[in-house]
Amino acid sequence: MNAPTTVLVLGGTGFVGPHVVTAAVERGHRVTVFNRGTRRERVPDGVEVIAGDRELGRLDSLRGRVFDMVVDVPTMRPAWVTDVAAALGAVGRYVFVSTISVYDLASQDAGTEAAPRLVYAGDAAAVTEEEFRANVAELYGPLKAAAEDAAVACFGDRATIVRPGLIVGPGDPTYRFTYWVDRLARGGEVLAPGDGDDPVQVIDVRDLASWLVRLGESDRGGAFNAVGPPTTTTMGDLLDAVMAGVGDLVDAPARLTWVPAEFLETHDVAPWADLPAWLPRHDPSAALARIDPTGALHAGLDLRPLAATARDTLGWLRALSESERAAMRTRAGLAASREAAVLDAWRSVA
Repeated sequence: MNAPTTVLVLGGTGFVGPHVVTAAVERGHRVTVFNRGTRRERVPDGVEVIAGDRELGRLDSLRGRVFDMVVDVPTMRPAWVTDVAAALGAVGRYVFVSTISVYDLASQDAGTEAAPRLVYAGDAAAVTEEEFRANVAELYGPLKAAAEDAAVACFGDRATIVRPGLIVGPGDPTYRFTYWVDRLARGGEVLAPGDGDDPVQVIDVRDLASWLVRLGESDRGGAFNAVGPPTTTTMGDLLDAVMAGVGDLVDAPARLTWVPAEFLETHDVAPWADLPAWLPRHDPSAALARIDPTGALHAGLDLRPLAATARDTLGWLRALSESERAAMRTRAGLAASREAAVLDAWRSVA
């Protein structure tokens, strides 16, 4: 398959999905989106939208349909894969969006596609939506790994597995990378975690989406780690890139105050949740920031500079209404008052 002409995007109205749809349309494909149909305004004109619900097994609109490429974005459980495979007619290439969270961090080789993955010991088909949401931290990786296995079982060598890391950029609803863009643009003294040398990896959603489509076009199978940049990046590098990207758009100059991880821990400042994208290098989970992207890069993954991602993310954020920005700021990161209190406490002992 050199240039598929019909593309089905499963879940095309969340964060990654709309970018996949846009990339496929821009490359001249005829695109169909399958989802619950609750956000039709996020689908470009000319794209076919068919409604259904994989969680409830409502797949009649897919029965017997034939596509050159399927890009499966939102799947969390293996039954979603097997049900779609049973409903569809012929499929040329099935691109499954997984996650680096499938890797067993206890492995000494957790950075490569060949590393051992987590295993879900129970009956994956019996996990309810409520159980999944209540235990997402424990279930997310193992169930994604089980869904990968289902993809290979159903589609064989027509399956392509893509494992992204932290996906960032315009439209990101999590406010994780966006926290740093927003915070540095507001200026003043900024609490920066650790010493600047902890590893970080992110991927711009637009780079991921474009590559997913091109990877499907190339008809290349296998598994790929979709992370970046290609060389080791630290928290210091990331914040420097953000400052460079938002440069002339800031409300006031920002100055970083690096606070040791041990001090933050004693003041109940949690990595990732309170200070997004950051994991201390002594934390076992920091292995997820040392993933090897060599295979993906050789398969055509292109990565734009972090500064460009930061600038575009700030533009998107500032285009939101004030109420939307306020809601976003509750999702991750330190509130201004808490950041100030921790900085005051650090200055008293530094």
